[in-house]
Amino acid sequence: WVPVVGLEIHAQISSNSKLFSGSQVQFVAPPNSLVSFFDASLPGTLPVLNRRCVEAAVMTGLALNCSVNKKSLFDRKHYFYADLPAGYQITQQRVPIAVNGSLSYSVCIDNKMSQMVTKTVRIKQIQLEQDSGKSLHDDTRSQTLVDLNRAGVGLMEVVMEPDMCCGEEAAAAVRELQLILQTLGSSQAVMAEGQLRVDANVSVHHPGEPYGVRTEVKNINSLRFLAKAVDYEIQRQIEELENGGTILNETRAFDSKLGCTVPMRDKEAKQDYRFMPEPNLPPLILYDTKSLPANMNHQQVVNIDWIHERLPDLPSVKRAKLVEQYGILPEHSFTLLNEDGLTEFFENVVTQTQMKPKKVIGWILKDLLSYLKQHSLTVKESPVSSFLLADLLNLIEKKEISSTAAKQVLSELWKGEGKTPLDIVKEKKLELIQDQKELEEICQAVIDGQENEVMAIKAGNRKVLNKLIGLVQRETQGRANPVLVKQLLEKKLSE
Repeated sequence: WVPVVGLEIHAQISSNSKLFSGSQVQFVAPPNSLVSFFDASLPGTLPVLNRRCVEAAVMTGLALNCSVNKKSLFDRKHYFYADLPAGYQITQQRVPIAVNGSLSYSVCIDNKMSQMVTKTVRIKQIQLEQDSGKSLHDDTRSQTLVDLNRAGVGLMEVVMEPDMCCGEEAAAAVRELQLILQTLGSSQAVMAEGQLRVDANVSVHHPGEPYGVRTEVKNINSLRFLAKAVDYEIQRQIEELENGGTILNETRAFDSKLGCTVPMRDKEAKQDYRFMPEPNLPPLILYDTKSLPANMNHQQVVNIDWIHERLPDLPSVKRAKLVEQYGILPEHSFTLLNEDGLTEFFENVVTQTQMKPKKVIGWILKDLLSYLKQHSLTVKESPVSSFLLADLLNLIEKKEISSTAAKQVLSELWKGEGKTPLDIVKEKKLELIQDQKELEEICQAVIDGQENEVMAIKAGNRKVLNKLIGLVQRETQGRANPVLVKQLLEKKLSE
């Protein structure tokens, strides 16, 4: 079986006001407190297009290698639902703002971060449209309440071609898109706040045969659930067909508690949206430097070239720069960018410490990140600042403490008691033993107590030396310089 996955992604545009009205956009506000007459669809109200939303869509189109249409059109898409006051949504069905783009993303082979392959998904189009309101179902009172705060908020719908084949690919593509949107500032793309919602179209067919009947899994609001929903749906369809059943062209929802998709509504009879041109909005005309008329007021037009020149470095470019500048592994650059604020944290530590970036990354990914994940903290909430971590790494570089002792210091720093690494080193007496004579005596004592190991080393088994180094470290509670200990032991054993 060959699975086929295509995605439709609705990204909420990062804008102070809605797409066609001056109402404020805010995530948590009292119900129905941000609703203009136009949002409530009162007679006689007219749409006024928000320039910021157009610029955000152009910027996103350019970042996704799309052709931006200099002339795009608005349409009415009719469907009747309690939280859609007008009975239609204003969208761009016939000529959207951007078309024919592509998005490159990376997936791991066999879950190994060190083996990543880059794949590309084609972007069919990006269109501007309004969001609907929100229906809140109150089961105890058997009633539905409608909140129109979200009605009319600007969305970009990004339609991806069916170029993916599993949940992992779908989640990786959406994660890359999410990073691009956040880098551009065109959408905050926080899935938990409904700013990025994904519909997945899934079908399966035998190689060489036409595509199978597809089902649509609606409104998935997390990357983990997206991967699970797609993989579940592929398996469900394969099992259904192998057991002689048929796949219905239907809309399904993903139940995250049960980990499966459930039917919502049948799509067999094609829904008639009765698309028609939006009579209250003229065509949206964009310009580039060549087509911009000389006497035109710049405040009143959107210049595609002007936006293109101001595009920031996209995540793929940032990753390449990190690898080149700091000599870190490509997979580490993915982790740095995937965690919000981690790249800045890493770069701050690197500028404040003498330690090589390749060693710094180990401390950041193994120690810092695992602690934050364990305690469900973001990088910005870390009790250990980049300044404190740099201080600690400097103590290792100056050979004042060992890495073993540094781990102890770090565990004290997590408590967030305001102490500096040096305070903790002094308080816990973790400084490296500087007195070579004292170290020699400890090494001699370890050698005297390990006759079998000494014989093995003298017989040529060098690996056993590590055990002796470990015993010296235990004796000194991690306060010995392992390089020096190795030299002393080798010297004593060759006598």
